[in-house]
Amino acid sequence: MAQEYNIEQLNHGRKVVDFMRWDKLAFIISGLLIVAAIAIVGVRGFNWGLDFTGGTVIEIALEKPADLDTLRSDLVKAGFDEPLVQNFGSSRDVMVRMAPVTGPAGTELGNKVVSVINQTTQQNATVKRIEFVGPSVGSDLAQAGAMALLSALIAILIYIGFRFEWRLALGTVLALAHDVIITCGLLALFRIEIDLTIVASLMSVIGYSLNDKIVVSDRIRENFRKIRRGSAYDITNVSLTQTLSRTLITSLTTLAMILILFIFGGALLKGFSLTMLIGVTIGTISSIYVSSALALKLGMKREHMLVQKVEKEGADQPSILP
Repeated sequence: MAQEYNIEQLNHGRKVVDFMRWDKLAFIISGLLIVAAIAIVGVRGFNWGLDFTGGTVIEIALEKPADLDTLRSDLVKAGFDEPLVQNFGSSRDVMVRMAPVTGPAGTELGNKVVSVINQTTQQNATVKRIEFVGPSVGSDLAQAGAMALLSALIAILIYIGFRFEWRLALGTVLALAHDVIITCGLLALFRIEIDLTIVASLMSVIGYSLNDKIVVSDRIRENFRKIRRGSAYDITNVSLTQTLSRTLITSLTTLAMILILFIFGGALLKGFSLTMLIGVTIGTISSIYVSSALALKLGMKREHMLVQKVEKEGADQPSILP
């Protein structure tokens, strides 16, 4: 029979942080953020990129830097509707993004854009790349992206439903949905262009957040089986205290790498890295004040963990870390 520990022994005499003291305030803040995120998405909508809306992106190399506002206004005068003109990589590289247009496409469209830019800048601009995405393809990609996120959440629910007691599992899945909704709200608020790299970053946020929540949930389950005395409230606080150093070290290391990517990664990775910065920060907080607190509010008790232990009798017990 495995040795049992009381709260003081299990925490090696260290102070236990009373995380759950602020659970009601955390629920209120999270609820307000979710409502605000849904409202922002409903009112402002997303800034869909060409991957989803269709259109044309043209990369142009100039001989010397040019004023982007002048280029934009001259393209509008030439008949291009709301072109997005920005530097790409350096001040001499220009990217022109346009919504789907009727008439010329591909090389012919690129030549027309270059002709307008040459007249404006008095330079000999050259086309580096032209990419065209049809509206029907964009619609298919939008549906595929939404289905990918939904499928990921469903698969996660099935997995942790078998791995943990249902209260912990439900708290984890709701916390993941919480992270995605708030992140999407901030994407809409800051008008970050949504393309396939943003979908990839959202999937990465789900994976990172899930890993953190599983570590916390596993420690909670383990401590419920090991600690002889103590309420569910106390055991949850002990578990969160024990995993706090791991959570902080992992999160700070990850955020440092993402911040470097955001600063030095170039224009293509700005949206990806910013989404990761937002998602990792929210996911770290929700591991404490959403998933664990929700499981506690749903009535998580020692008896539920012991039942699961009986079902897994004979399996190796996880080690206890300080």
